[in-house]
Amino acid sequence: MKPLKNKYFAFRHGQSRANVEGIIISNPAIGTIEYGLTEEGREQVLASVASAKGFGADALIFSSDFRRTRETAEIVREQLGAAEVVLDERLRERFFGEWDGKSHTNYSEAWKTDMFDPDREYNGAESSRSVQERMWSVIQTLEKQYERQTIILVSHGDPLMLLQTAFKNLGPDKHRSLPYIETAGCRLLNA
Repeated sequence: MKPLKNKYFAFRHGQSRANVEGIIISNPAIGTIEYGLTEEGREQVLASVASAKGFGADALIFSSDFRRTRETAEIVREQLGAAEVVLDERLRERFFGEWDGKSHTNYSEAWKTDMFDPDREYNGAESSRSVQERMWSVIQTLEKQYERQTIILVSHGDPLMLLQTAFKNLGPDKHRSLPYIETAGCRLLNA
């Protein structure tokens, strides 16, 4: 991979109602409207921004349009005093097909499939390769638009893990082998 012109941070949304209820919310028709942050989720985001290093008011913030990520991005923006958040649908949650609205224990079924066939859309779930590709397309777009900027990408667990594999030049079948990004977790993706 050639050197990138910008510095990128992955920032996962804080704890949401879906996390507390233990259900998968990946359908944009629901996730963009409902299942925002819990009070604990808001506190997680505040704590994460307070302890983060490497970005400040000049950071550009791009976010999934799901409610939990929009609320997270807005807290980050307010705390930093940064410019308005830009929403990008490509940063959305991975769509989990027939598991949407069901127990989060179903994530493991998709992850098992990812390890053996990252191109497969098992049970209607978006393949890990397609998520990796759409997340990387965000980076490609930003690389064309900006130079020497610090960019914060507010998104979801699986999409950010799959983006991390792209930064490490790994296949999408390896996303579960990397350190997990917890709720409100922030991670530098490139030096």
